Amino acid sequence: MTDLIETIMTNPLLEDTLLPRFGSIQAEDVEPAIDALLAENRRRVAELLDTVDAPTWRNFVEPVEILEDRLSRAWSPVQHMNSVVNTDELRAAYNACLPKLSDYASEMGQNERLYEAYRSVAEHDPHLGPVQRKVLQNALRDFHLAGVDLPEEKKRRFREISQELSRLTSKFEEHLLDATNGWSKELADASELAGLPESALDLARQQAEQRGLAGWLLTLEFPSYYPILTYADDRELRREVYEAYATRSSDKGPHAGQYDNSEVMEQILALRHESAILLGFDNFAERSLATKMARSADEVTAFLQDLGERAKPQALRDFEELDAFAREEHGVDRLQSWDIAYYSEKLRQARYEISQEELKPYFPDTRVVPGMFAVVERLFGIHIQRVEGVETWHPDVRFYEIRSADGELRGQFFLDLYARSNKRGGAWMDDCTTRFFTEDLDQIPVAYLTCNFTPPVGDKPALLTHDEVQTLFHEFGHGLHHLLTRIDFPAVAGINGVAWDAVELPSQFMENFCWEKEALDLFAGHYETGAPIPEDLYHRMLAAKNFQSAMQLVRQLEFSLFDFRMHREYDPARGGRIYEVLDEVRRQVAVVRPPEWNRFAHGFSHIFAGGYAAGYYSYKWAEVLSADAYSLFEEQGIFSEQAGRAFLSNILEKGGSEDAMDLFVAFRGREPTIDALLRHTGVQSGLDARAG
Repeated sequence: MTDLIETIMTNPLLEDTLLPRFGSIQAEDVEPAIDALLAENRRRVAELLDTVDAPTWRNFVEPVEILEDRLSRAWSPVQHMNSVVNTDELRAAYNACLPKLSDYASEMGQNERLYEAYRSVAEHDPHLGPVQRKVLQNALRDFHLAGVDLPEEKKRRFREISQELSRLTSKFEEHLLDATNGWSKELADASELAGLPESALDLARQQAEQRGLAGWLLTLEFPSYYPILTYADDRELRREVYEAYATRSSDKGPHAGQYDNSEVMEQILALRHESAILLGFDNFAERSLATKMARSADEVTAFLQDLGERAKPQALRDFEELDAFAREEHGVDRLQSWDIAYYSEKLRQARYEISQEELKPYFPDTRVVPGMFAVVERLFGIHIQRVEGVETWHPDVRFYEIRSADGELRGQFFLDLYARSNKRGGAWMDDCTTRFFTEDLDQIPVAYLTCNFTPPVGDKPALLTHDEVQTLFHEFGHGLHHLLTRIDFPAVAGINGVAWDAVELPSQFMENFCWEKEALDLFAGHYETGAPIPEDLYHRMLAAKNFQSAMQLVRQLEFSLFDFRMHREYDPARGGRIYEVLDEVRRQVAVVRPPEWNRFAHGFSHIFAGGYAAGYYSYKWAEVLSADAYSLFEEQGIFSEQAGRAFLSNILEKGGSEDAMDLFVAFRGREPTIDALLRHTGVQSGLDARAG
């Protein structure tokens, strides 16, 4: 006990503060803090089991939940820093803790006395409310999914699998980060970058200067990679950059074998399958659905295949049109993967006289961020303001708080917008702390919102593409789900406890406002003059909204079917058959066929390291919900106070406290239909066309 007290007194991860002390956390703090908390949690749980004869929510479940929350609040900043300011020292500390946390989670999940105590509370505590009952219902389900029913030998094997999966998924992400950071190309002559817009040239020059180099520097970070594929006239340069990106952390490409995820992926799939079999499921896809809205693997597959049948005829027409354009207008005999974005952009400009680059001056982050806040303030009756003087992990990070109309503090969040070295790619929301209210505790939710946009160059603000604006609104939708919850118990507050295939509903819902003139007037304005988007440009933007939308849809279906089939059809005797399955799926739904050496799956962190295993279909599943939800705003007005408050009270505030379909029906008055999704994406159903 003396050691614990000394650790608490000197370790910033153990200070009882709402916000992490990012300016003080060091790699050497991580393992001692986690060791101390795990030891204390084990001691307290054993003490509760030994001393509480008649467990209730108040005398048993609540104390255990407080212990779990304390551990989560200490680990959260470590996990986050490992993603956004990765160093060798922090990575080592992070990886040292993974098996310890995995062991602890398995130990608690397989603790039969703890399970029986929770079951006793569920069956005998007369004072439980509906939210508490939902917490207990989920907890009892999760005990079974952790192997509490297994014989001891199988429990031990399940724990070993969990620990190894924790290590392997971290290793997958490390390989991908190292491969991304490990490639760059220095150019001495700007003529080699012909076709690139000024903003991309400025970024390449700034990246070179930051590394003490002359000329221009290309990297595989998305703000550098994307403009090359979209605008560079030099086809061989596009191919070179595409190959480096599409073969990251694999057995192919410029760093073949150096950060190779091949064996890691096979091991992950094998262990997932084995863990599912131990729990009595036929495969990991079936195991995945235990916490989702979808009722069966057949239902998921049928949903994806139905969308594919509707979209593929139009996607083929889109591709044939692109192919004809490249051949007839530019003399390209055969489109390659590194040509698709380039000639698509030229076709977009030829047809609609619009490009992402033309829109960027109207989306400076200095206007978009406060304007986005203005949109949600009108929708949900809240107020957002920046707070200075808060410790962060990087000087670019900003901190904000959300208050209700009467001044009540609802939540706080960190905003980290720009790409940089040693920061994981992509965009995400994660929780720092979760809402937790008891008679003795008053804890508001805090979130991390992370993107990888092009940073400011020179004295200009960061200028976002319209796609990046949608990404920001998407992640802020996740943030609102976490931050505006009214549920008092962390296990079902915010995004916690929400069926994974419904968790994208608020995020995809928010993207719709990026297309509405009434909303755009709040967050779009020229970075030099403040002028709104001209009417003509706006109409061209709308006209181009669904350009190649069917091609984009079948690409998402390719990812979803590949993920689900790979996990559902896994056979230990045959291994993962990763690229065999992917090739079969591509023959079924894809219209763009990449080269044989493409290693897309080696960088597919969503499913190998990001929590979407056998669940990537959730994006499309939830898009049906979000499109249908937004159709109510189309009917009543996009800033309808009635619709906004209904979405707030039935979706955002309820978290995972009720079944996702029940919450949707409470908001919309009926179950969702696919009609709004097809209309929003401009996909004319191939099925409908044949029927007509």
